This record gives sequence, C-alpha cells and structure tokens, in this order.
Amino acid sequence: MPPPVPEGLLARALATLDPGYFAWVMASGIVSVGTGLLGYWVLSAVVLWVAVAAFCGLVLAYIARALWWPSFFQRSLEDPSVALAYFTFVAGADVLGVRFVMAHRAGVSAGLGLSAAVAWAVLNYGLPWSVVARAHRPVLRDFNGTWLIWVVGTQSLSIVAASLAPSASTRAQARYLAEASTCLWGVGVVLYIVLVTIIVLRLMVVEVTPREMGPAYWIAMGATAISVRAAAGLLALPGSAGGFPTAELRPFVLGFSVVLWSFGSWWIPALVLFGLWRHLLRHFPLTYEPRLWSMVFPLGMYTVASYTLGRAGRFTFMVTIAKIWVWVAVAAWAGVLVLMALALARALAAAYRRRAARPATTR
Repeated sequence: MPPPVPEGLLARALATLDPGYFAWVMASGIVSVGTGLLGYWVLSAVVLWVAVAAFCGLVLAYIARALWWPSFFQRSLEDPSVALAYFTFVAGADVLGVRFVMAHRAGVSAGLGLSAAVAWAVLNYGLPWSVVARAHRPVLRDFNGTWLIWVVGTQSLSIVAASLAPSASTRAQARYLAEASTCLWGVGVVLYIVLVTIIVLRLMVVEVTPREMGPAYWIAMGATAISVRAAAGLLALPGSAGGFPTAELRPFVLGFSVVLWSFGSWWIPALVLFGLWRHLLRHFPLTYEPRLWSMVFPLGMYTVASYTLGRAGRFTFMVTIAKIWVWVAVAAWAGVLVLMALALARALAAAYRRRAARPATTR
C-alpha cells in the first residue's frame, strides 16, 4: 500500500514531487542555449536565470523529500513508470553546464558536469537494478517514454565533455574529455536504439490509455535531437584533441547524425497526432502536469541540434529550420510556465479555502 499523503500544501507537494521535475531545468536551459546561439542574448539571459532558480529550488526540494518522506522517495525508485525520470537531474545539470560554457564560465560548467557524472554513474546502474530486480509484475507494461531520459542524460554528459575539451588546461585533460565524449555518445546511441525498439513494441502489443500517452513520449524525438547535438560537439572538436584522432571519426559521426536528425524529424508529426488523439478524440483534459516540460525540452533541443549540425555539416536548410523552430520552443516554454503558475495559484487558493472553512466545520 502507498504511504499516506501528508496534510498541508507544502508537505504534500514535496512528498509527491514528480521524479522528473528537473525537466523544467532541462527545458529552460535548452531554450536559453538555443536563443543564445541565434543571437537573442537578452531573452537567453532571462530564461537562464529561470533555469538557475529552478535548479537550486528543486535540489533543495528533492533533498527535503529524501530526508522527510523517504517512503515516497523509495517507492518512486522502484516504480518502472517513473524511476528513470530521475535522469532529468543529470540532463538538467549538464544543459546548464553547456549554457555556462557559452557564458565563459568553464569552472561552473565543470562543477555541474562533475555532479551530473556522479549522479549518472549511480543512476545508470542503480535504477535498472532497482526497477527490474524488485518488480513484482512485467516491466513492459509500465515501460513508457520516460525511459528515454536515460539516453538524454547520457548524451548530455557527452556534450558537456566535448564543450569543456577546448578549454582544458592540459593536453591530457583534453584527450580524456574527447574520449569520454565519444564513448558516451556511442553508449547513448545504442541505448536509444534498444529503448525505442522496446517502446514501439510496447505500443503495438499493450493497450495504451490516454493518461499514459502523455508528453513524456516527446522524449522519443528529444533523445534523437540531443544525440545529434552530441555528435555536433564531436564534429566541432579539433582534428586531434589532445592526440585523440577525432578527424578519423568524422565521416561516420556526420553520416549517422543525419540519420538521427531525420528520424527525429519523422517523430514530430506522429507525436502531434498522438496528442490530438489524446485530447480531441479521447477527451483527456489539457491541464498542467509536470511532464509537459518533457515536451518543451525536445522542442528546444531540436532547435539546437538543427543549428549545430547544420553549421558543422554545412546543411543550410537545418540552420533555416532552427531559426524558425526556436520560436516554437520559446512559445511552448512560455505557455507551460504560465500553466504552471496558474496551477500553483489554484492550489494556493484551494488551500486557503480549506483553511478558512476549517473553523466553521469545528463549530
């Protein structure tokens, strides 16, 4: 049986905090990166500070949850439908790290990247064991798009490593970072192929409800986009980063990244159709849910991936798409932020009404 939900708005919010709420940081960070790459620096700075505030607040919230409501925390680690969402911390820290590289704050980026690497190492092996070894039912039934955040977290480490390589203080450090970036990119690509195959199979053989077919499935596109961005980071490395022969890998990396970009683009109309089926045909209410940030992040990452690969491979049509698509990402980010603020206002108003009614009830 699930533990009883504590009373009080703050206590209830912390105890039931969605494991994937760092997707808010991911979404804000990547919109900041995308607008910065395209020259909208004022907008980029505003979104960056929202991302920093969200990151700091969520770190404190998750620590409080683990200390004060450990039963809720443990249950989420063992639940196949939500456990892998904890990789959003890894991706959120890394996306912020990349943005701070753009701001010439390599030290901050290195600190965030190191924290993300430690978390990734723990989650990478701990979560699959926790989910599979302790499952009391078939895991396939609870398999959903959230599992692809595993890929996103892995590729985000590759991007940070490649971003830090040019500013490494020694030749050896540059080589280690280039090697790590290349290997993590390879791991992320194979993970994507394995996981997306399972997810498509699951959609074909297990009945999917409108509640399940939520925004998290947009990560199917976001995982390809971040894999493309990681590949662009490898392509941007010097021909011999600290002695690592990156030039020899470029034909394969470039070709495969075009395949990934194309497949990610193919996902977009399919995901839109899933959304129409969910809300128009099955009448699922369009209200705020934390996983909406998991839809905003792929939109922003598609912008960044298209721009960086377009520049690296001289694909002008990708750069043109990025210049248009960035406003889709900005609009989605602003829209979900407004929905979140309205949901918070409604929750506060409901808590106030309950508190005001309590004396009358006792009388």
